[in-house]
Amino acid sequence: MDLASLRKEYSSEVLDIDSTQPDPLKQFEHWFEQAIQAELLEPNAMTLATVDAESRPAARTVLLKMFDERGMVFYTNYNSRKSQHITANPNVTLLFQWLPLQRQVEINGTAARVSTAESMKYFMVRPRGSQLGAWISQQSSVISNRKILESKLQELKAKFAGGEIPLPDFWGGYRVTPHRMEFWQGGEYRLHDRIEYRLEENGAWQRRRLSP
Repeated sequence: MDLASLRKEYSSEVLDIDSTQPDPLKQFEHWFEQAIQAELLEPNAMTLATVDAESRPAARTVLLKMFDERGMVFYTNYNSRKSQHITANPNVTLLFQWLPLQRQVEINGTAARVSTAESMKYFMVRPRGSQLGAWISQQSSVISNRKILESKLQELKAKFAGGEIPLPDFWGGYRVTPHRMEFWQGGEYRLHDRIEYRLEENGAWQRRRLSP
């Protein structure tokens, strides 16, 4: 299949350094609010890229569930492949792609587990079905068929009927603390705007424009 003619010309707004926030997390918050206002599908969906102990890369989509000045938080099974990768090498990359707005945000940082209390706080506000799902799935393990999951679901519905579902000890959050963030705005003639933030040793963020 020849895809040479499959292209989209970008012609959105221009992104200048002077129009961005000095703090990249404030700039991210601004763009994230605009993605929500644009009613994009899953604006908190992000690609999480990791490498294993042999430096083989992997990527998957996860959902951002909280962010503040400390970084970005997502939740998963601590026995999953992504968790095994993070244990071997905590350096990760996050990528938000908001194509209708002709925007991307790339975040390079270090992932570490959040506290059990923080995981518990989030787990308790999840829908009951999602809570059961966390117990059922032995994430990334091989299963023979879907009926195994459905049978386990019925077992757990009966087990926890009428009561709260506890936090699994193998499930919780990771916080990605960024040291580099890049904001990409599509531009005409492929002259895209790229504003990079790098965290200096003194804790200050440095902004600079990158060539497309």
